[in-house]
Amino acid sequence: MSDKIIIFDTTLRDGEQSPGASMTRDEKLRIARQLERLKVDVIEAGFAASSNGDFEAVQAIANAIKDSTICSLARANDRDIARSAEALKGANRARIHTFIATSPLHMEKKLRMSPDQVFEQAVQSVRFARNLCGDVEFSAEDGSRSEIDFLCRVFEAVIREGATTINVPDTVGYAVPEQYGEFIRTLRERIPNSDKAIWSVHCHNDLGMAVANSLAGVKIGGARQIECAINGLGERAGNCSFEEVVMSLKTRRDFFGLDVGIDTQHIVAASRMVSQTTGFVIQPNKAVVGANAFAHASGIHQDGVLKARDTYEIMRAEDVGWSANKIVLGKLSGRNAFKQRLLELGVELESEAEINAAFVRFKDLADRKSEIFDEDILALVSGEASAGSAETYGFVSLAQHSETGERPQAQVVFTVAGKEVHGKSDGNGPVDASLKAIESHVQSGAEMVLYSVNAISGSTESQGEVTVRLQNAGRVVNGVGADPDIVVASAKAYLSALNKLQSKADRVAAQG
Repeated sequence: MSDKIIIFDTTLRDGEQSPGASMTRDEKLRIARQLERLKVDVIEAGFAASSNGDFEAVQAIANAIKDSTICSLARANDRDIARSAEALKGANRARIHTFIATSPLHMEKKLRMSPDQVFEQAVQSVRFARNLCGDVEFSAEDGSRSEIDFLCRVFEAVIREGATTINVPDTVGYAVPEQYGEFIRTLRERIPNSDKAIWSVHCHNDLGMAVANSLAGVKIGGARQIECAINGLGERAGNCSFEEVVMSLKTRRDFFGLDVGIDTQHIVAASRMVSQTTGFVIQPNKAVVGANAFAHASGIHQDGVLKARDTYEIMRAEDVGWSANKIVLGKLSGRNAFKQRLLELGVELESEAEINAAFVRFKDLADRKSEIFDEDILALVSGEASAGSAETYGFVSLAQHSETGERPQAQVVFTVAGKEVHGKSDGNGPVDASLKAIESHVQSGAEMVLYSVNAISGSTESQGEVTVRLQNAGRVVNGVGADPDIVVASAKAYLSALNKLQSKADRVAAQG
């Protein structure tokens, strides 16, 4: 067996299936470029057959990314597989990832198919995919709850048909590490041609064991591919966390004895980019990428770290992309310095026009905020990318009055299809009044299911980053806005969410 672990990132596919985490084509492309800088082996770019928008995103990523294998998910049918192959035509290295459920529960209740029917469909789908693409991955959805005899039969047959990677997903996060690792080892030992494919793990975090299960699948089971997502993004409680599983393998190479090709210095930048794009805030105590991951409050810990870092630090903060000198730019900084810092942060804007627009926003922020942090710059660029896409609604200005004992009032000026409109309302607070002022004109009828404020950097002068999650007619979307004025940031976030509600692209939910 190889000593190299293949890192398969599914942030853009399974991660995007988190309610409200759907991304535009340009947002996906920006994150894909960051994953390429990380030297991710396989990028699962999307589910090409689910919508025209997802097809275009997979196609754009396949055409732009040169160093990573680009993968598209497909259900086990000819239409999905052909659509994936078409989207992947421009890729240097392409992979079709096809799947079908194999657990008794899923086959009976969801698919309404017999085991023999599932077996035949799995075999035919891999045969069809292999004729279109040399690299084919097969996943047995809900694999960890499937009967081992049936899995052996299916896996042996799809390997014979040309599947190059076999994935055993813990789709609902039900497994425990020792059991899961032994399950994969037993499969590999019982299947005669198991050595003809690479074995993969894809674990969900419903019981908080996705990383542990993935590592057990590698150490005990002999898997050599780990499927994961930046910040653990994914359906329900999420996927195996990219940063945690990679740094576990790197830090404990003495135990695992395995190599990972990831350039870890880009991890923090990737984490911030995904967080700011999706609006999913990173908890401060999140391993590796949380704000407190390398912070020491205890006097005993501080004393130990000052004497010798390895007393309490098992990783170096700079090795995953944390910078000791966060304050890099100010109001006197020029365009070239700004552009260079973008490159250092792993951000590559498409055109000079986009760089110029982001620089104008930077200078405007620098006039209002004396210290500009990396987080501020990433928020600016995230906002610029959003503003650069086709929008129905755009923020212009806001005025609000709030006084103790009086009901707050707000007036918001925004654009609708390029035309300025004015909304006015009162509310329980300035934020409530401002959002009601927008809604009084838009009348979207959407229900707000989340309102969250996060300080981008640690002071009262900080930009506030606001996430608004709206739900309407079964659709759930996130909007993100950043500004030193929380009320303005809230209005921007609300308009951003309304813009996403305008997108009617249908998605077909899939789990792997």
